[in-house]
Amino acid sequence: MRTVKEISKLTGISVRTLHYYDEIGLLAPTEKSEAGYRLYDNKALETLQQILFFREFDLPLKEIKAVMQHPALDRNQILQMQKKMLLAKKQRLERLIASIDDILKGENAMDFAVFNETEVEEMFQTMFDHMPENMRQTAIEEFGGAEEWKKHYKKVVSSEEMQKRYAKVVEWYGGKDQFLRVANNPISKDVAESYKKRVEAVLQKLAAKRECALDSFEVKEIIGEYGFVMKQLAQVKEEKGLMLAQAQYYRNEKAKQILDEQYGEGAAEFFAEAIETFYRDKSM
Repeated sequence: MRTVKEISKLTGISVRTLHYYDEIGLLAPTEKSEAGYRLYDNKALETLQQILFFREFDLPLKEIKAVMQHPALDRNQILQMQKKMLLAKKQRLERLIASIDDILKGENAMDFAVFNETEVEEMFQTMFDHMPENMRQTAIEEFGGAEEWKKHYKKVVSSEEMQKRYAKVVEWYGGKDQFLRVANNPISKDVAESYKKRVEAVLQKLAAKRECALDSFEVKEIIGEYGFVMKQLAQVKEEKGLMLAQAQYYRNEKAKQILDEQYGEGAAEFFAEAIETFYRDKSM
């Protein structure tokens, strides 16, 4: 067993911080001595090490606690998650260092692309693995195979135009690391299905108000609920940009056709205008 002072000396974490971790239930001592001093065994030390790994990414303690205590994640899964995050961070740092070296040599200008090739491939694979089977098969048929689809995805996402769009999306999440963390650790299919049903229920309510003015209380109340659901689903800090992007998506010909068939002729355009009106008025 080690005392708080011994743990502090070993890890560089202050005694005060260790006391605070105990107070918030993030890292409890293994036991307390007869005099009331906190004592930690090797297992507690390992848990502290995992916490410190997460702190490398400036994750809030509340989020670290939620991950550490998640019933579906065991020790190895958490370590694999942390390894993946650290490798991604290492690659980004190496890329930045290489760009600086090129500038110092006068060979290249700084590369401000939002995502590198490795990150784009990870994003595709995560999307591929977690999207509904019917949507995945439709996309595979449309592109003539999974590899062709992947090549198309990488080409589009790596383009200058899409990188600029992603720069805006990253702002919704409060930073690139947060975006990649959410993108590469999506919610379960059961939870996603639950959110899908909530969105469908919201759109049903919204479609029933098509005769109401776009700036009416009835319509705004539903859009407010829609924004709240989407914010939870996407885990963004601010949903305005996401919702306005959703409005643009509703004007896509394929999306428009599907929505109009499901909710009635003109529903897609009404949804788009209602969203735009709500967030335009909200920003005033």
